[in-house]
Amino acid sequence: MNPRPRLDEPLPRALGQARGKNPLAKLGLETVGDLIGHYPRRYDDPGRLTDISMLRAGEHVTVMARVVQATVRPMRNRRGALLEAVITDGRHHLSLTFFGKHRGSLYAHEQRLVPGRTGLFTGTVGLYRGERQLTHPAFMMMGEDDLESDEDMLAEAARPIPIYPAAANVPSWKIAKAVRTVLDTLTPPDIPDPVPMEVRARAGLPERLAALRKVHRPDTLSDVRAGQHRLRFEEAFVLQAALAKRRALATGRPATPRPRVVPDTGGGSLLADLDARLPFDLTAGQRDVGDEISAELATDRPMQRLLQGEVGSGKTVVALRAMLQVVDAGGQAALLAPTEVLAAQHVRTLRALLGPLAEGGMLGGAENATRVVLLTGSLGAKARKEALLAAASGEAGIVVGTHALLSEHVQFADLGLVVVDEQHRFGVEQRDRLRDKANSAPHLLVMTATPIPRTVAMTVFGDLATSSLTEVPAGRAGVTTHVVPAGNGRWMDRTWARVREEVDRGGRAYVVCPRIHPDDDGGGGGGEDGMETVPAAEPATLGDDAGPGPGEPPAVPLRAVLEVVEELRGREQLAGVEIGVLHGQMAPADKDEAMARFASGETPVLVSTTVVEVGVDVPEATVMVILDADRFGLSQLHQLRGRVGRGTAPGLCLLVSDAPPGGTAGMRLEAMVRTTDGFELANTDLELRSEGDVLGAAQSGRSSSLRLLRVVKDAKLIEQARAEAVGVVAADPDLHYAPELAAAIAEQLDAEQEEFLERA
Repeated sequence: MNPRPRLDEPLPRALGQARGKNPLAKLGLETVGDLIGHYPRRYDDPGRLTDISMLRAGEHVTVMARVVQATVRPMRNRRGALLEAVITDGRHHLSLTFFGKHRGSLYAHEQRLVPGRTGLFTGTVGLYRGERQLTHPAFMMMGEDDLESDEDMLAEAARPIPIYPAAANVPSWKIAKAVRTVLDTLTPPDIPDPVPMEVRARAGLPERLAALRKVHRPDTLSDVRAGQHRLRFEEAFVLQAALAKRRALATGRPATPRPRVVPDTGGGSLLADLDARLPFDLTAGQRDVGDEISAELATDRPMQRLLQGEVGSGKTVVALRAMLQVVDAGGQAALLAPTEVLAAQHVRTLRALLGPLAEGGMLGGAENATRVVLLTGSLGAKARKEALLAAASGEAGIVVGTHALLSEHVQFADLGLVVVDEQHRFGVEQRDRLRDKANSAPHLLVMTATPIPRTVAMTVFGDLATSSLTEVPAGRAGVTTHVVPAGNGRWMDRTWARVREEVDRGGRAYVVCPRIHPDDDGGGGGGEDGMETVPAAEPATLGDDAGPGPGEPPAVPLRAVLEVVEELRGREQLAGVEIGVLHGQMAPADKDEAMARFASGETPVLVSTTVVEVGVDVPEATVMVILDADRFGLSQLHQLRGRVGRGTAPGLCLLVSDAPPGGTAGMRLEAMVRTTDGFELANTDLELRSEGDVLGAAQSGRSSSLRLLRVVKDAKLIEQARAEAVGVVAADPDLHYAPELAAAIAEQLDAEQEEFLERA
């Protein structure tokens, strides 16, 4: 039996339309539930007109304005007639143009467009002789709606006017009329409420139907605020309940305790031996977080922890100490990395830190040594066979790999800890496949190099306990950042001269481009082993910088690795300097060779895509030049900058861009110059970007559960919803007594969105 028959009712039937006829389908609205979940974008005050000066060419808009004049005249150069009207917001004017076969075909429009009357006009803003205009806009004049009485008309005239996300042939007022038709027929039993009655009572919230009516048919703007507050709480509550259920499920399966081994006088602890041989002192933060992780590994409940940290804060050492505690206790650890470059880097780093402790069974290895093995898709048959055997036999205490670790052929003797680096690169199924290779629930440590604001962590990582590393180890010299105008030849000459100066001092320089081939379109050369050359969400975040506006020159093509490397090889400033290339379309062996030649100084300048964004550690690297820097998000810029200044020599980051100051992209670059604090940048990023970008593409679809919630502005609401959701799930883990909530989780957080929660 369908518990929500009205919400699943097809719109043609609900609106009394002919079978199969549904103009709202262009907006993805197929059912009653889809329609009432299509919230207004904004509300117009009946007494306030739209600011016409804010309209941009190419936008699809709905404008509230007053008619100034409307005249019909014959066409000059061909048969037909032309209706030209002018509307105003009181200060600025906008032209309306309608074409007809003859004067009579425009008579009805002319009769409605009476000077002095106010209306809603919708269409795409165009330019004609430098002036904004709407061609053949759909429009509705105030007072034309089908109202039964003068009282109805007066009441309607005083209401805030909802303006919906619309389409060319489906204007906002048609959506409003359809919503009105549907809402008038719905009753509370037709609208399942995922927020239990006792939770609503504690939070002082109305029923869901009442909230929907306040949002779609408000009498006042206070109604709008009250309805939106209730629906925001619902979004947060459903999401937090889903996370609480996932957390309960993950921790419900017993884990094997992996307590820290206390070495006796004869040794016997890899962790203690590592601590003794580290060439540096752990920071206070590393020790505190290490103690948290150590205590959780010692319990029979699987650890579920997110480790986030500033660039260069030493997350790898914290993860290694956790892995060694598990190995000491008889288990194994798997480290899952998103790219082969990063996996190989991890292996080199771990072996360098461990030294003889990573040479189990080898000449010169420590008595209690283990092995660190690499498993990637590009390994040769012999190396792959050896790595598989070392993992299955338990000889390798630490197995580092890419997606190849998830293969059914990979087996472990006793997998006790899964470390996932750059969690957002992996989906829920991938992570679970690795965890299923354990005899009992393995402990989980998720690492992210992108500092996450607390509100975002609470929203998308609610099923993980969070630890943060904010200190940078002593001895790091720091990085200075400057913006270089791309079109200024003198500044660009100086940029490459600075690169040469650093190379002559023994340094290394990265030059990062947003795409691989010069003949690619703006999206660049595709993924980099799971990395992206240009952030997928970036076009939506560019705001004023998204493209050339009226009268502006066309956008300059993005710089590409293969053209930039040739340009640099021909530059006088870099004469005699070997310049290498690295990008995701290269063979794995060629990538390794390129990184090795760069690290050794054989090719001290490396032209690359964002494949070097995370994890790559070359202490001698002192310069990072990012071309078309305005095309990258703040977190990506911060990660790239974190590749330099990792040794004792100071780092220099040069952001090459022609983005105008004041636009969104320009503000990102200004923030990069202003601070190197990743947590401050993360909050700035959150303020500059749209919520959908922050929470991922899976939250922007038709069934998205996050439509009104704003993780910055609604932080207190999220905390309140989280506390309520945790209580409900703790009392009723399977939600037997909250079937509406269970259904909302299943419907709103579909497979793609649940995967995002794990990947974010």
